[in-house]
Amino acid sequence: MHDDIAYLGAADLAAKYRARELSPVEVVGALLERAEELNPQLNALVTPMPGVEERARDAEVALARGDDVSPLHGVPFTIKDSFDTAGVRTTRGSRLFADHVPERDAVVVARLVDAGGIPLAKTNLPDLALWWETDSLVFGRTRNPWDLERSAGGSSGGEAAAVAAGLSPLGIGSDLGGSIRLPAHYCGVVGLKPTHGRVPVTGHWLPDVLQRFLHAGFLARSVADVSLALSQTAGSDGEDPYAPPVPAPEPSSDGRLRPGLRVGLITSAFGPVEPEVIGLVERAGQALVELGASVEPASFPALERHDWNTTTMTLYGGGGGAQFGRVIAGRHDELHPALRQRLGKRVESLDDYVAAEEAVEELRAGSSRFFLAYDVLLCPTVPRPAHRHDADELEIAGETYPPRTAMRATIPWDISGSPALTVPFGQSSEGLPLGVQLVGRHFDEPTLFAAGQALEEARGPLPHPL
Repeated sequence: MHDDIAYLGAADLAAKYRARELSPVEVVGALLERAEELNPQLNALVTPMPGVEERARDAEVALARGDDVSPLHGVPFTIKDSFDTAGVRTTRGSRLFADHVPERDAVVVARLVDAGGIPLAKTNLPDLALWWETDSLVFGRTRNPWDLERSAGGSSGGEAAAVAAGLSPLGIGSDLGGSIRLPAHYCGVVGLKPTHGRVPVTGHWLPDVLQRFLHAGFLARSVADVSLALSQTAGSDGEDPYAPPVPAPEPSSDGRLRPGLRVGLITSAFGPVEPEVIGLVERAGQALVELGASVEPASFPALERHDWNTTTMTLYGGGGGAQFGRVIAGRHDELHPALRQRLGKRVESLDDYVAAEEAVEELRAGSSRFFLAYDVLLCPTVPRPAHRHDADELEIAGETYPPRTAMRATIPWDISGSPALTVPFGQSSEGLPLGVQLVGRHFDEPTLFAAGQALEEARGPLPHPL
């Protein structure tokens, strides 16, 4: 019975509570027992949240009284350890913050609690959430539940592994270059990076100048669940200067495609891609055609004109380097070697930085033009399945490339601020999960949700890793 509970989604749990088919106490107990069994090998959960069982009992009492409860009442969720949690240490994956205990919750955490959610645990991440592999000097490495020798991705790798392994039905993640979508692809779960500013990032630390690219989002095992989470957390908080007063979208319910949905399919603008990933994206396009969408190959010149890894390294190094330097001053030896190497890179000239800013504006203008012609962009999330831990290079389509190549299809949408959704759609020849990426116009997440749910229905059930 516990395995059955482990793989129920957030919306399913909420419905079963209301129907008195399950209780929050039963579910929390099952998840804690499962975590005790599986987390030692996965290392996805790193800090338990206090009062979990008491919250579950209170939720059960409210249901028994017949109270009018919130949409996520009694539903457990996990939190990437880059988001502040009141009275519970928030390490940001770094020895620099190993003893940091915030006084209040991050806004997205508080909003899920207000919606009835039960915070279960904090999840692992790399140093300062700035690496594509989840390995920390504070907590160690997170392993992919599909293959313990493979990466769970980063930087929301702990969340992706926890959700994939049935340790949590819903997780909060953050995304600066692919940090939700890449782990979701590697671990076979759904990852949502909403429109920039949709969900305030108040309570998530990064240098101020990088906040204009930072997104808060969600990981779950269904599109319906990330849609439900967004509906409860979106909207300005008055503190995040990039969070506009736009109403939260209603949760997606039926997954029906908009009549005449226009989909632009792109596989070749992101550098090398494994043939089986290209085939997967093309099959997803065909599935949408069979459901009534118009799908055609599309072009996006700004995507091809720049190396977005290099561009963002220039932006993040030039813009955030000084603030990182002040925080790290005199403590470089406490950083993970991968982060020391990344922060050691310097912008060569002001001209380079200005050119990177010009590329940003070109991409944003190109995005606006693209979404005049199309409602959705369908493309790869990552060009290959999960790689082995500590890979010095990635093999893609028979050639070798630097590991950062894995993020070429995710980084642009952090820069443009466009909403992007990763949906698992199949498996590799080695049995590893593979996802496709849906990108949309600003604040049009509902169209992505409908397309994502249509792909889930066309795909059918997927196996679980554990």
